[in-house]
Amino acid sequence: MDPKSEAFKVVLLMPDREATIEVGAEEHIWDAAFSADIQLPALCHQGYCLTCAGRLENGGEADQKDSLSYFPEDREAGFVLLCTGKPRSDLRIRTHQAPKMREHRKQKGLLAPYSWSEGSI
Repeated sequence: MDPKSEAFKVVLLMPDREATIEVGAEEHIWDAAFSADIQLPALCHQGYCLTCAGRLENGGEADQKDSLSYFPEDREAGFVLLCTGKPRSDLRIRTHQAPKMREHRKQKGLLAPYSWSEGSI
């Protein structure tokens, strides 16, 4: 199978519901959700502001090379930036994790730019 045509099952665990989408290996998770009429938070669409943050449940792997700001500590803690993340396996992602990712980065002394709070998106 051509790696560019490969797709993965991504389960989005949102505050009010759960949805399963198919995301191509070269597609950003946020874009695939948008195409499926699922509204997720995002502000910069560059992997910087943390507004789109999610957290992997049960492991899995996402490629964050398109992110302006993503650290090994983010990966170790299971955080993903949905606007720039591309799946490399099937994933279960808890969405709306910006406040938790921001706090994680502050505790680690990493860049933690302003992002919208969960309640204002």
